[in-house]
Amino acid sequence: MKLTTTLNLGIGLLALSQPSSQSTTTNTTATPKNYGMLLFRGFEILDVFGPLEALSWVARRHDNISLSLISQSLDPVTTAPYTPAMNPFNASFFPTINPTHTLESAPELDVLIVPGGLGTRAPDSTLAPLLNYIKTTYPRLQYLITICTGSTLVARTGILDGKRATTNKASWASVIGNGPNTTWVREARWVVDGNVWSSSGISAGVDATLAFIAQFYGQRNASVISDYMEYEWHQDSSWDPYADIWA
Repeated sequence: MKLTTTLNLGIGLLALSQPSSQSTTTNTTATPKNYGMLLFRGFEILDVFGPLEALSWVARRHDNISLSLISQSLDPVTTAPYTPAMNPFNASFFPTINPTHTLESAPELDVLIVPGGLGTRAPDSTLAPLLNYIKTTYPRLQYLITICTGSTLVARTGILDGKRATTNKASWASVIGNGPNTTWVREARWVVDGNVWSSSGISAGVDATLAFIAQFYGQRNASVISDYMEYEWHQDSSWDPYADIWA
């Protein structure tokens, strides 16, 4: 099953007035069409739904944008952590999401998004299929985006070797050890190196996604999307007070 949402640029909400001072120039690189979000037990909720909220507006404003939710099976994927130690109050406040594809059935993608969360700390035996999927899929992607500690998984594949990247500042020490050959940028909301985009913790994924939208679908579109979301978009990738807070 493929989730596809389209809306002609000339109808509906797009009729609302937009600031004329904003540029509508888009990147000349082929515009991404097919997006995939990798899911695993213990993913961070906003790591997934923050970027998807922003991209859902792209789907409403551009034709033929598709989304695949990819996991190891088609069973519902829970945000619950793996171990009781990660859930000391025995809470049940963990929503689930239904994937649309398995690792084996996933379609060809232009963009793969890898979220973070406590699930990135799962045993190697559990994560191995995910790591293999990331590694084998990457050469066929236009872009790879990591959100929060999703950079842990990507670093372990070797994809970040020789690249600049960032990650969640509250989990900094536990993440960077997975990429000893990566140049980790501590003070950054997000970092772009080649076709790899990496963002800092949780909500930073929304800022990075809006920046990605600005590059490929236009600054004006990204700004209007952030306004529809009533989200205060931090457009400076070097803005990062959390590097000091979590120092």
